[in-house]
Amino acid sequence: MKYIMVIDDSVTIRSTIKLVVKNLGYAVMEAENGQDALDKTAKITNSGDDIALCIVDVNMPVMDGIKFVGEFRKTDQFTPIIMLTTESQESLIDEAKRLGASGWIIKPFQPNKLIETIKKLVK
Repeated sequence: MKYIMVIDDSVTIRSTIKLVVKNLGYAVMEAENGQDALDKTAKITNSGDDIALCIVDVNMPVMDGIKFVGEFRKTDQFTPIIMLTTESQESLIDEAKRLGASGWIIKPFQPNKLIETIKKLVK
């Protein structure tokens, strides 16, 4: 099974993204911060399933999205990562890309823009 990981500390945002993504036919796994996501992605891959894509907020407690990208890339070099955040600072975007983020979408987002980005990144 292929999963899309939705990592955001906002239940509302996770639910919204989940609705958009479910229509694309992927299973969705939710995480409330970067550490929670690392734990869950390890369980998914250890069970023989795959992560198709990660959609990650930047500002979260415990482990933020930028740190998550760096940690996730230590074990997975290829899975696309979309940063979905209210942050638009060039320095944060540059740091996320340097660590391995594939794209950056500013909240509030248009569902069609997210779907379009997912379709481009997930093969």
